[in-house]
Amino acid sequence: MRLALAQLDPTVGDLAGNTSRVRAAIAAARAAGAQVVAFPELMISGYPPEDLVLKDHFLHDCAEAVASLTVAADGILAVVGVPLDQGEGRISNAAAVLSGGHVAAVYHKLLLPNYAVFDEDRYFHPGSRVLVLQCPEARIGLNICEDIWYPCGPTEEAALLGRADLILNISMSPYHAGKGREREEMLCRRARDAGAYVVYVNGVGGQDELIFDGHSVVFGPEGDLLVRGPQFQEALLLVDVDPLAARDVRGKGTSPHSWPVEVVEVDPAAPAAGSPRVAAGAVPSPAATTEPVIPEAETAHIVPLLSPEAEVYRALMLGVRDYVEKNDFRHVVLGLSGGIDSALTACVAVDALGCGRVNAVTMPSRYSSAGTRFDAEITAANLGIELLELSIESVFAAYLDTLTPAFAGRSPDAAEENLQARIRGNLLMALSNKFGWLVLTTGNKSEMAVGYATLYGDMAGGFAVIKDVPKTLVYRLADYRNGLQPRPGPIPASTIERPPSAELRPDQTDQDSLPPYDLLDRIIQAYVVEDQSVQQIVAAGIPRVEVERVVTMIDRNEYKRRQAAPGIRITPKAFGKDRRLPITNRYRG
Repeated sequence: MRLALAQLDPTVGDLAGNTSRVRAAIAAARAAGAQVVAFPELMISGYPPEDLVLKDHFLHDCAEAVASLTVAADGILAVVGVPLDQGEGRISNAAAVLSGGHVAAVYHKLLLPNYAVFDEDRYFHPGSRVLVLQCPEARIGLNICEDIWYPCGPTEEAALLGRADLILNISMSPYHAGKGREREEMLCRRARDAGAYVVYVNGVGGQDELIFDGHSVVFGPEGDLLVRGPQFQEALLLVDVDPLAARDVRGKGTSPHSWPVEVVEVDPAAPAAGSPRVAAGAVPSPAATTEPVIPEAETAHIVPLLSPEAEVYRALMLGVRDYVEKNDFRHVVLGLSGGIDSALTACVAVDALGCGRVNAVTMPSRYSSAGTRFDAEITAANLGIELLELSIESVFAAYLDTLTPAFAGRSPDAAEENLQARIRGNLLMALSNKFGWLVLTTGNKSEMAVGYATLYGDMAGGFAVIKDVPKTLVYRLADYRNGLQPRPGPIPASTIERPPSAELRPDQTDQDSLPPYDLLDRIIQAYVVEDQSVQQIVAAGIPRVEVERVVTMIDRNEYKRRQAAPGIRITPKAFGKDRRLPITNRYRG
């Protein structure tokens, strides 16, 4: 039996474009001899659609889009993710099964995640039964994303009670570093427990803060990895499986039989009678404004996994590319200071968009060193991007002169330092307004955690590329990027080796205000990502005075993070959709 896994990149809300791409992929899969083609979770709407699904007309249009695809599913079985209105306020995260020119069945997701970045309980109503498709070649158990993550769940139900030879799971699983390996371990267990093939189709792309990494896989009935798709890129993967192999090993797992199992006969070669209704008076969906571009069908194999640094770097590239493209920006601009954060951000932007779409600005002040100014010039030249110099000295002097009466009798402090950052933010936003460029901010997770960033200054912008990248990882990514080409790489060695500094006062370094970054990142990982208490962190061998100092800074700067630009999530818990704490909060610990 030949399957086609359509590892595609949908755009939230682009119903016409997403539908057009599904139609083109169905045709390509059929031409390649596939009997079944599967698409990611909520492919029609894009994922996550959030409050769009609370609009009746949006759901109506999604249903019409699915109905318009039934004619395309001629001679092939297509499984397409879509949000559907079941009536009486019941909205489901569904998979429409298109076969023989009809909607032959609809599966409603059973297990709705409501943790981390997920809010599916807010929007969707869970399904009530396991669905098994009886095809001429095999029995296919169908489920969606979260359904497969739990042992003794819908997967085992379909295999052990529904006698499914193959479990097809359509997903949009958000990425964080190492997530792909976690998925493979889990899917291997599901395949062994069910004694069935597990075919996992994951979407790819960037959606605001979230990244979807593709990495579709197929496991055999005994848990052997048969196919691994590419990470962070689209693909149309052709996979041949032998259903008889599953029947020889089925029955090794257990099942609580929590849901009834419905078996629906489907034959792509013959129109089905009594098709489930997904829309009243459905009409063809509006045509996409451009011809859909989908990857060519290819015979799937086991693609090697990327290294940890390569994986994160590719995620950042994808996040920048999709945020820029899907929001109709042509160019981006960033401040290039000569420091490692802005240098890494520039590399990611150029690799994602091309040097012709990236603009850099250096904005020296009286405290800018000759070394950082030179490094900014070298980085821009190495990347082939234009570097505009806008000195902030005269503007800074004017600010100080204006504020002299108000500041009289007070020594210079953070107020004067932050003025410089805010002037730079103003200049970047002026360029954005004039030319329509998207401003990329360059702050890292370590700085965002403790508030070592200036509100309306270096935090000003539209997209925060390395917002979730700890400083210690910034250094590793810089080394990785430099290693992609013969030395020297685009980032000068002096940028990497120089003690990091905001250069807002004479002889300033980050470590004047912060613990060493290796220690700071350990505390942030424990407190923010792992939700450990102060006592637990101290018990791990970190001095209490440093832990309490950092935790206090993290808690007191929640108000800043609420006003930060959205940024790419690459850790298991990022600031934004992941970690949601009250600003007014007196709990300490």
